[in-house]
Amino acid sequence: MLDGPVTDVLLVAARTASGVSLFEVAAGGAGMRREPVVTMDGTRSQARWVLEGAGGRLLGADGEGGRTLAHVRDLACAALAAEQVGAAARALELTVQYAVDRVQFGRPIGSFKAVKHRLADAYVLVESARSAALGAAFAADEDPDALPAAAAVAKSVCSEAFSVVAGEMIQLHGGIGITWEHDAHRYFKRAHGSGELFGPPAHHRARLAAGLGLTAR
Repeated sequence: MLDGPVTDVLLVAARTASGVSLFEVAAGGAGMRREPVVTMDGTRSQARWVLEGAGGRLLGADGEGGRTLAHVRDLACAALAAEQVGAAARALELTVQYAVDRVQFGRPIGSFKAVKHRLADAYVLVESARSAALGAAFAADEDPDALPAAAAVAKSVCSEAFSVVAGEMIQLHGGIGITWEHDAHRYFKRAHGSGELFGPPAHHRARLAAGLGLTAR
């Protein structure tokens, strides 16, 4: 779970006789164990909590937790999509600036068509993802019925866009892009780590397909 190492209270989903229910569980109580988790993105702390007979306080109606969880998931996807777009845009901005400043064969590398085309493709991905993220944000605020689909689109599109742009950032920075001192690896790790949070793109495409009566590929 996110911020697991510093969590004081957990919101736990458990299955009761009435269905999925939500419980408030104090961290560190009897029947609870926290295990460290090493992830690709070291800037986003996570931990695994193991519960064995732990006690908790029921939140909301018994058996109504599934609907609440689905809504929270959609809100989380919408928020994460905005983060992904912002990070992808910044990664592209830094890469464009490097392509302007880095001189090879007597001219900036950004003047070569092969580099131009890759940067242009990355720009299209960022702006397309921005539209998806804005759509999810609007739905979260103004159109709750449209949120599940909008959040699924945003999480899928923004995850893939950020991953591609972060990869291009490393490639177009050349040798310096794979050094520990440069920030490129941080964007790359955040891109791939956030892409798995709240479900990978394939999961959300499957959600969309199911809603349309189709089979996801």
